[in-house]
Amino acid sequence: MLDTTDSRTTPLVDRVAGDTELPARVDVVVIGGGVAGVATAYALAKKGRSVALVEKGRVAGEQSCRNWGWVRLQNRDRRELPLMQHSMDLWSGLDAEIGADLGFRRTGLIYVTKDPKELATWDAWVSMAQSYQVRTRMLSAEEARAMVPNGQAWIGGVHSPNDGRAEPAIAVPALAAACRRLGVVLLQDCAVRGMETTGGRVTGVVTERGRIAADAVVCAGGAWASMFCRRHGIDLPQAGVRSTVFATTPGAEVTPGGLVTPEITISRRPDGGYLIAALNRGQLEITPQGLRYARQFWPTFQTRRKNLRIGIGKSFLDGPEALLGKWSFDKPSPLERNRVFAPPPDLSIVDGAIKLVTDAFPALKGIALARAWGGWIDSTPDAIPVISAVEKLPGFFLIAGFSGHGFGLGLGAGRLAADLVTGDAPVVDPTPFRYARMVDGSNLGKPGMM
Repeated sequence: MLDTTDSRTTPLVDRVAGDTELPARVDVVVIGGGVAGVATAYALAKKGRSVALVEKGRVAGEQSCRNWGWVRLQNRDRRELPLMQHSMDLWSGLDAEIGADLGFRRTGLIYVTKDPKELATWDAWVSMAQSYQVRTRMLSAEEARAMVPNGQAWIGGVHSPNDGRAEPAIAVPALAAACRRLGVVLLQDCAVRGMETTGGRVTGVVTERGRIAADAVVCAGGAWASMFCRRHGIDLPQAGVRSTVFATTPGAEVTPGGLVTPEITISRRPDGGYLIAALNRGQLEITPQGLRYARQFWPTFQTRRKNLRIGIGKSFLDGPEALLGKWSFDKPSPLERNRVFAPPPDLSIVDGAIKLVTDAFPALKGIALARAWGGWIDSTPDAIPVISAVEKLPGFFLIAGFSGHGFGLGLGAGRLAADLVTGDAPVVDPTPFRYARMVDGSNLGKPGMM
């Protein structure tokens, strides 16, 4: 039977046990139980800090369980490569470290094309990435046709054999459970309504269950980060795109890992089915927050326009980009009205997408829709995350705006955020991820590679 429900009724993600009692004080409060927040809490706990990880809904209930699970270096923006390399190392060793199978497998990633301009872009990227010792290589036309033998006249492609994917449904909850074993207090169904300050510095948070004193607060709120920041007079340009992902019933293996063509993107799942996206199109919904930051996002919109549909949906009035002013810390907040923000999937794309896939790969004829779900991909204007202290409010740190790259990057990003909070030497240069670039007039330019 088709299951199109979201995680509020039929979870897309494993449940993880949490705590019920609020600590009076911790060293650090981390807001948000997605991959970035959980990885930050884990890294801080390994450094010996006391941590409360506070999530308004369930761990990994939003985009951290609604993504593809790709863990890749290929076609990353140059600014992300050192951090992604560190993240890849962490993914490779995390199973053994925490004693759980996160589903991480190096199954490879292939892109093929008929467009000479696109091929030239990939070639330039591969040349650049060689200085980072990335093991990605260009494919000749013959190699592309051999690796993707579906009768198309590919002129070439690019292949990264060391890239892979992990299982979003199990990875973040397993890491959250490991956090608790290290002493992290995990509070679910507990929204942070805001921060308390003394003398212009963060001194703790106010949750719907009470207060927690802390020396530092890290906001890993995903799509909600900009709204939360505005409540405290902090601008964070952030815009979201509604996406649809669906999984199929099992079928023949036409690729062991991920495959990107001009028409379709598919990814082999451990159960033998596939994740599918057709034409890589998301829906850009017009929202008050989107209008607020339209100028900053204009270069990005021009670059990515062909991959977007534009419309107005329920998110104009409700959700992370709705029109809201300051709310009281003593009353239910907008965060509590949206324990799990789960946009409905666009089922109108499914039949056409399956036809594209089965026309391209006749061996897959007979596959059918198993499950569909919606997501909300939050982005920054330059499609690079913010992992940074916020200078105007000492003690406040941001790790947000991953622009669809967050699952794979999350482990390394959490480690970098923890380094910044503790004042330790950062694992990579944090300059590309500084918050100040969002507000100091820096020329953000057009976004780099996806």
